[in-house]
This record gives sequence, C-alpha cells and structure tokens, in this order.
Amino acid sequence: MSNVGYARVSSAGQDLDIQLAALKAAGCDVIRSEKVSGTSTEGRAELQTVLAFLRRGDTLMVTKIDRLARSIADLSNIARELNSKGVALKATDQPIDTSSAAGKAFLGMLGVFAEFETNIRRERQLEGIAAAKKAGVYKGRPATIRAEDIAKLKADGLGASEIAKRLKIGRASVYRVLSPA
Repeated sequence: MSNVGYARVSSAGQDLDIQLAALKAAGCDVIRSEKVSGTSTEGRAELQTVLAFLRRGDTLMVTKIDRLARSIADLSNIARELNSKGVALKATDQPIDTSSAAGKAFLGMLGVFAEFETNIRRERQLEGIAAAKKAGVYKGRPATIRAEDIAKLKADGLGASEIAKRLKIGRASVYRVLSPA
C-alpha cells in the first residue's frame, strides 16, 4: 500500500513547488506532476500514468480536488475508476477521504464547485473579449498570411496547392484569401 501524489498546474508559467512540498509532507512515496489544463483528462499523460500505476489499497493524494479535475464528469469518472480498483482518494488541503461516506459526499460537492468556478471564469473571459471588441481594443490574433504574397503567386500562374507549399501554409488558407466571403 502506497501513497501516490499527483500535482498539476494549468500553465508552464505556474509553479508546482507548493503542491509537491505538501504531497511530500503527506507521505507520498511517488509523486507525478504536470503543467496542463485540468478542464479535461485528454492530454494529461501523468494523470494517466498515475491511474494506471495505482493498485488495491493505495491512496491517490492531491492538494485540492481541482488539481485532479475541473468537471463533474471527469471527477466522477476518476472517482469511479479509483473505487473499482480499491484505491482511496485524499486531499491534503480539503477534508476529502473517499474511504469514508462523508469524504465521498464532500468530494461530490467540491467537484460541483470546481466546475462552477471554471464556467464562471469562462463567462468572464467571454464578457471581457466582447467588451474589448466593442471598444475596438480586441482585434484577435494578428494575420500571419500576407494576401499580397498569395495574389502575386496566383498572378504568376501557380495553383492553390503550389502556393500553399511555397508559403508553408494550408491550402484552405490560400482559398480563403483568394475567394473572400
């Protein structure tokens, strides 16, 4: 029976040190970490490694439940997988211990709040973008394709595939410039 830690932050600029120290202090024998968004379990190689590694009687430790999952569906799936393996889930900074009924209930409640927080953040971001667009501040990503270059190559008699190859862009991008809506 071992304690396995999992730490996660959303971006490369964030620091894992506090989580790693807390997991080490909680007695984790193995700690895996990654810097990737928690809004989905897709692309989270370290999480998949941890889930595959755990055996009956082990405990998966996180500092907070939102380090594990940011959606109810993902949290439920992970909790179900852990339960089927006979693995407990504990959080160092929250009263979660799925080896008790109260811990399981609290896990569900925190999962709801983690998803709610993600949805609120997304709404605020979209509101901010809309306000910036209205004020003329938000212009989107700068264009990386010069229409003049495409037009010149087209005038030289090249087809879309050859233009795309020479400019190292997608053929759809060439068509988009050549036939604006």
